[in-house]
Amino acid sequence: MAMKQGSKPRPERSWVEICCFGCSCLQLFWPRVVMRKLLNINPRDSDYSADTDDGDDIGSDSETEEFFDCGNGIGSRFRGIREEDPQPDLNDCLPRLRRRNSETFRAQYISTKELRFVAETIFSPFLINRICVGTWNVGGTVPPDDLDIDDWIDIDEPADIYVFGFQEIVPLNAGNIFGAEDNRPVPKWENIIRETLDRIQPANTKMEDFYEDAGDSIRLQNRKFTRTLSGIAENRKLTRMLSGTERIGLSWPEPPLNFLPQNVLERPALLAELDLESLMKRKRRSSYVRIVSKQMVGIFLTIWVRRSLRRHIQNLKVSTVGVGVMGYIGNKGSISVSMSIYQTLFCFICTHLTSGEKDGDELKRNADVHEILRRTRFHSLSAIGLPKRIHDHERIIWMGDLNYRINLPYDKVRDLISKEEWSKLIERDQLVGELQKGHSFDGWSEGALNFAPTYKYELNSEKYYGEDPKAGRRTPAWCDRILSYGKGLRQLMYRRTELKLSDHRPVTAIYMAEVEVFCPKKLQRALNYTDAEIENEEVVAEVIAY
Repeated sequence: MAMKQGSKPRPERSWVEICCFGCSCLQLFWPRVVMRKLLNINPRDSDYSADTDDGDDIGSDSETEEFFDCGNGIGSRFRGIREEDPQPDLNDCLPRLRRRNSETFRAQYISTKELRFVAETIFSPFLINRICVGTWNVGGTVPPDDLDIDDWIDIDEPADIYVFGFQEIVPLNAGNIFGAEDNRPVPKWENIIRETLDRIQPANTKMEDFYEDAGDSIRLQNRKFTRTLSGIAENRKLTRMLSGTERIGLSWPEPPLNFLPQNVLERPALLAELDLESLMKRKRRSSYVRIVSKQMVGIFLTIWVRRSLRRHIQNLKVSTVGVGVMGYIGNKGSISVSMSIYQTLFCFICTHLTSGEKDGDELKRNADVHEILRRTRFHSLSAIGLPKRIHDHERIIWMGDLNYRINLPYDKVRDLISKEEWSKLIERDQLVGELQKGHSFDGWSEGALNFAPTYKYELNSEKYYGEDPKAGRRTPAWCDRILSYGKGLRQLMYRRTELKLSDHRPVTAIYMAEVEVFCPKKLQRALNYTDAEIENEEVVAEVIAY
């Protein structure tokens, strides 16, 4: 590049000067990292990673990505969703309806029989076949590429959603706790998960077929129902009433597939138009996609779903809370993910609580739980109808190394383990006591502990740590747990897996989860019923005034 006249040539730096310059930058960067962690200033909670939407989902409905055209350029909900990005406001285009959990809440604000009829009948129950939840404290050990996790995630009985929570994905040393985040193990774990899920046969299961059949059924009703909506639009009073549904506490986490513009609904999607290359590409694709991965120091949460289910997941938000050093550092704490699956709100929480078996350590763990519940935030106050806290969700699963211990001496615990007398150990388990008292985990439930305590083992061994008194002792305990909260969750299985990578054994829970799906036929009947009574101006005025 030519130099300007009169300018002096820039002296070339030696490699020593470059290294010194780099070190000075690191010295300037290090205090910033430490201060951000001390003050609990995260870069951005919502700055998670996910698989991009390849845009060639044969069989997926482009309508779901372009719902109710309002002039907003809405693309894939899984590409570039970030807190700082301006989100399109659909309130002007689409009434957001959603059943509330509390019958009392609805009865308090929906004062007419007609509106209650709409709220109660537009949704139908729907079962997601399986949700597989796994938690594992890997002790900072980098996994080998050929690590076999088939038994942990039970690939013989494929799930629709896989939720994996890890603790100590990196060693909890001073550099990782106070310094820049080390995310090098993340790709290795994700590759192992992806390769394992890829071995699951493409779903010819009943539930997968049901997903597609349900989508076809909805699409067949689109044209008829759109004509119904067009007729409703001519009735100004009814339109005004529907525009006030937000004010009576109803929202719609996922816009219904059939509230679509006519030009979208009438686009043909014929199999004859698909070329051979597209069909082969679909055959090669994985049946599962990663919708979120988030790390905070040693805590790591990653969620994978069937490809056909991804388009029905919206409002995905992430919140992190550190409760470690000084009460704010992320060596201990939680990663929480909020999402709506169809019209039902789910929350998944991965935690690593305070360790220790001394007197008072249990109280610290209880305090960690209260802090996580208090400080976890998802949507702002302006996001009407969307959850802001953990307990605002309908189905909640909490997993992790909760570190609760057994209040018995080491020798007594070992003796009961050898006899497999789990009930006597459960009687003295700290977390079971908390669940029974209803203090830290009021209303939460856990499956039966019909397996041996998961901590603490010698590495690559079936022996509990402490058989040699000279090496120190740790009383065995069920540190690794999975809890659930809310109706519509039925646990099918709760077990541990014999993977010897760390001093913990991984734990798995399998759930059947019920979600609500928008039912256009029922809404149409509800609207017809309401239309017959809509001449009552007092009802309309009352709704709008609210």
